[in-house]
Amino acid sequence: MFQKMKNINTAFRYMRLFTMLVVTGSVLLDGFVFYKSYKLANAMQNKVYVLANGKAIEAFSSVRKDNLIVEAKDHIKRFHEYFFTLAPDDGQIKSTIRKALYLADGSAKNIYDDLQENNYYSQMISGNVSQDITIDSIRLNTDIYPFYFRCYGTEKITRPVSITYRNLITEGYLREIPRSDNNPHGFLIERWNILENKDLKTVGR
Repeated sequence: MFQKMKNINTAFRYMRLFTMLVVTGSVLLDGFVFYKSYKLANAMQNKVYVLANGKAIEAFSSVRKDNLIVEAKDHIKRFHEYFFTLAPDDGQIKSTIRKALYLADGSAKNIYDDLQENNYYSQMISGNVSQDITIDSIRLNTDIYPFYFRCYGTEKITRPVSITYRNLITEGYLREIPRSDNNPHGFLIERWNILENKDLKTVGR
């Protein structure tokens, strides 16, 4: 009889130990699952999915300073492409210039007005002249705000009988403003000035 009691007590201790191990394991597992779920939820908050051509593309959020130089240079490049890429079409000229003027202050409008007064655009239209620009490099100083930049490019002016390549150097400053549909990078070019714009060479067609 005492042997049976001893066996029962031993079995009870084993059962209690087993139960404690199961409970402890469950608590640890629950804690691990909660931790991983919390970490995954935080990670998912930093992810954005963009729908492009019917496909979901993952995008990652980041603070502005991480991409400031890239965005600033792209803003400068886009402005110059809008301002200097022209076709012998009044509607196209007005459309691209309007896009460019959203990215800059009144200094760009002043240069546009000067070109218009000198019949630059009307001569392009009447002469069937088109103009393209290639941005060669952009120097940007982000140490002092507003950010100073100098842009180097090459213009290609195509006429019915010849092609002229022209050197272009401009400078200006970048000020940060709220983003919009017309200004997705959230920069405004200020005190924009054309430093050099001279012919390099002309070749026949």
